Amino acid sequence: MKEQQVMTPVHDAARGGLWRAGLVLSVVVLAGCASGPNADPRDPLEPLNRGMYQFNDAVDRAVVKPVATAYRDVLPSPVRTGVTNFFANLQDAWSFVNNALQLKGEAAGNSFMRFGVNTFLGLGGVLDIATEMQIERHTEDFGQTLGYWGVGAGPYLVLPLLGPSTVRDTAALPVDVQGNLVSGINDIPARNSLTGLGLVNRRSRLLDATKMLDQVALDPYTFTRDAFLQRRLNDVYDGYPPDDNGSSSFVEDYSAQ
Repeated sequence: MKEQQVMTPVHDAARGGLWRAGLVLSVVVLAGCASGPNADPRDPLEPLNRGMYQFNDAVDRAVVKPVATAYRDVLPSPVRTGVTNFFANLQDAWSFVNNALQLKGEAAGNSFMRFGVNTFLGLGGVLDIATEMQIERHTEDFGQTLGYWGVGAGPYLVLPLLGPSTVRDTAALPVDVQGNLVSGINDIPARNSLTGLGLVNRRSRLLDATKMLDQVALDPYTFTRDAFLQRRLNDVYDGYPPDDNGSSSFVEDYSAQ
């Protein structure tokens, strides 16, 4: 398998992230007529997004969800916890970089300490020793860093296989993928296996949430969109998003640190 490089969907999406964001920006200008007068202004591409959502949902129900269900049913809980801890530890390394880029000294220090402690004392991150030591986790990605420095989220997007996003997060995706330490593994089969394991593990942790979504949401698309956009807004502002007047208690709280 060495003679031909095999790329995962995540790597393919990352490589195309920048041009896709530019393409979407152009499409948004032409897509005003695609949305009705009562459409959510954050989602001017709703008809296209709904189509992509249905495609992703079909793939999920046919392939991803059954694999994730088998993964959860076969592997013991301690093993799955170890896998979750391992990938969370890798995220702590990238969170350190993004916290530093956002000038969040304490959060950057905590992320650096978490990665060091869990890597060297927690068997490469399989054990979450840092949490037991009460070192707080501050998860950040490059999309949040762009938002921190004033880059607007832009229109809501549903990406093929990857799901909910925005123009800003789509543009940040290639940087986030490069910031993932797994992407630095030269052995292609090992890298793709770890990437697939991370995706299946993440999907398995959402099985109960998606089951509830199917049961209670009248419109799963709208529910997912609104929940995603609200969560990303909270992420950028560390839980203190601006109110309707444009002010934010985040500014006061953060400046006081």
